[in-house]
Amino acid sequence: MNDLPSLVKHVLFTDRDGRARWRQEELVLCDGKPQARLTPLASSGGYQLRHSPVGFRSEFHCTGEAQWVFILQGCMEIGLQDGSTRVFGPGEHFYSADLLPEGASFDPTLHGHCSRQVGAQPLVTLFVRG
Repeated sequence: MNDLPSLVKHVLFTDRDGRARWRQEELVLCDGKPQARLTPLASSGGYQLRHSPVGFRSEFHCTGEAQWVFILQGCMEIGLQDGSTRVFGPGEHFYSADLLPEGASFDPTLHGHCSRQVGAQPLVTLFVRG
């Protein structure tokens, strides 16, 4: 049995049928000290900040490159082709890796996810390439 603390990594991914789905993975906090546990250091390919005004809504799309999405302000709703949605608020995050399957042409009725700002505050997000 592992006594180390962990965090949940919510992963948006492309399943074998080409549809975006969610899964959860455990991130074990095995580095650092007992007073402040850390995950192992991971490399990244840069970051971007985005401001989305009240009313922002995207079309269905696939993630261009796998990336972490951190919600800094406001709320972001992610919608999948099956009609399900998840809302992420300030301090929450997920790993977006719903890439277009190799060799596929994008089909907006099959592939990807959509996102939108919800609530009264503009949405501010931090994207960190994985």
